[in-house]
Amino acid sequence: MKLVKAIASLLVTVTAGLASAQGYNNPVIPGFHPDPSVCRVGDDFYLVNSSFQFFPGVPVYHSKDLIHWEQVGHCLTRRTQLELKQSENAGGIWAPTIRHHNGKFYMITTNQANGGNFFVTADRPEGPWSDPVWVDQDGIDPTLFWDTDPKTGKERCYYVGNAWGGILLTEIDLNTGKRIGDRKVIWQGTGGRYPEGPHIYKRDGYYYLLIAEGGTEFSHKVTMARSKNIWGPYEGHPGNPVLTHLTQKGQDNMIQGVGHADIVEAPDGSYWAVALAFRWQTGTHHLLGRETFLTPVQWPKGKWPTFNGGNNIELKMDCRTLPQVVLPQPSSKITFAQGQELDMRLNYLCNPVEANYSLNERPGYLRMRAGNKTINQAGSPTFIGVRQTAIDQTYSTTIDAATLRNGARAGITAYMGKEYHYDIAIVKRDGNCIAQVTYRLGKMTHVEKEIALDGTAATIAISGTAHDYHFLLNGKEIAQMDARLISTETAGGFTGIYFGNFIDGPRGSYIDVKEISIE
Repeated sequence: MKLVKAIASLLVTVTAGLASAQGYNNPVIPGFHPDPSVCRVGDDFYLVNSSFQFFPGVPVYHSKDLIHWEQVGHCLTRRTQLELKQSENAGGIWAPTIRHHNGKFYMITTNQANGGNFFVTADRPEGPWSDPVWVDQDGIDPTLFWDTDPKTGKERCYYVGNAWGGILLTEIDLNTGKRIGDRKVIWQGTGGRYPEGPHIYKRDGYYYLLIAEGGTEFSHKVTMARSKNIWGPYEGHPGNPVLTHLTQKGQDNMIQGVGHADIVEAPDGSYWAVALAFRWQTGTHHLLGRETFLTPVQWPKGKWPTFNGGNNIELKMDCRTLPQVVLPQPSSKITFAQGQELDMRLNYLCNPVEANYSLNERPGYLRMRAGNKTINQAGSPTFIGVRQTAIDQTYSTTIDAATLRNGARAGITAYMGKEYHYDIAIVKRDGNCIAQVTYRLGKMTHVEKEIALDGTAATIAISGTAHDYHFLLNGKEIAQMDARLISTETAGGFTGIYFGNFIDGPRGSYIDVKEISIE
């Protein structure tokens, strides 16, 4: 009993130490999590990110301290909400905004290739979320802002987004998505290209307009303007850009491309901003995509805000934080159980062909059937994967290829897009099973290694490092390849590397996946 009490006392001490800790590590949500938007409800924070061509769409995260985040669901889980035909790694869902108003959550976003701007609503961030209400306004990067008309006392809802070469404002009807009255470009930024990603905040009698400029590469930045009237005119912040690493002091920082921010007030009256950025990992290349970073904001009453005291965002931030609350984190193992839903971290490419996946045909396994698409093609191949969230990370699984037909291959991939991915798979040829490492680089496909298997089963893995990807068969490295050749700078697009399981080949082939390991 004394030992139990001693352990309990130690746990309380450790927990208290965590709660009072200062400083934190960036990124707060690693891996492909761009365009973060955040809102607060009471003592809880909720955040969403762009998801592009992956399904389900728009992951939702919860935090108590803005530092530790737990995924609680997705906003878009049905095809009636999210049509992804013709969407590749620059299409699909762009730049969502999450807001909470009068007891209801709103998530507004753009389906770039299939319908334009829309919003969905929910009573709880976990969902379920409603079917879309389509907004009668073109453009991208929408947000919602509620305000009370000073003349009539009537509440109005405004749509703010990128359109007509600047930041456009219009009132909308939340029941129908229709515009009400005028629409106007209220600010065109400071002259940087692509003024986008707007958010409006009302404070001390001013409307503060926060936007992104410069394009979502190295020249990305955050700028701000304010006005006494929501319709303008807006004056620019005298310190613009308010946040960027496109500076002399930022040029050697590992964190680059800082932009597309959103501000939230904490219960203690402090202000914080989330923003996207990416981490260099091999020269001037990045592979994990644009990630979610956190910075404090100093915002004295009646004054302009300052982001992190005018300093860079760092990987290790040394500043006062909210009381830190560590939330449960997912296991390094993904398993499959009959009758249960898939792990929230897993995504499909575009809208899945549901008949090609089953948790019920073999208890404890995910059955994946070959479809009419391969991972070299646009559309929805039989693929399921997770974001690579650390530069040094290994993804592995065991595959039994006994059920493959000749010409089929099943394995795992480091996937940036249909024309840029590295694969290790088991291939069925003339009745024999062969382990094969393949590189797809633009128009070139190269088979790097083939090894005959004694049986039909093997454990295969892809291990990422700062400069290379390593391919392992039954624990032994059999090939490696330069990471730069599938980086965003090479492949283009707006996503990051996914590690995933796939099966290509003649219909009738299938594979059973027992477990996925991510370490």
